[in-house]
Amino acid sequence: MNRTLLFPAAGTRPAALPGAGPVPVPVPAAVRFRAACPDCRGRFELAAAALRLAIGATSRTTFYTFTCPECGASVRKPAGERIIELLTGGGVRTLRLHTAR
Repeated sequence: MNRTLLFPAAGTRPAALPGAGPVPVPVPAAVRFRAACPDCRGRFELAAAALRLAIGATSRTTFYTFTCPECGASVRKPAGERIIELLTGGGVRTLRLHTAR
């Protein structure tokens, strides 16, 4: 099995520039997430591309969504801090919701 490095090897990371954001970390294409459908009670694994994460100002507006591959239902589930960390680290596309001022 080939190992995938998630962090650059020592001495290969470019020096951080002032004001530069975090260095992107490559994510293996084989990242899969376990999920369940509340409608059909199916359990399955989804690729990062099958999930969407929305981060809002409150816990009510922070959630992830996917379409159940077994019954086709749209599923929306709340996302706490740990779920956000796992999904963003696994390459799931993220939408940040902003409130109007």
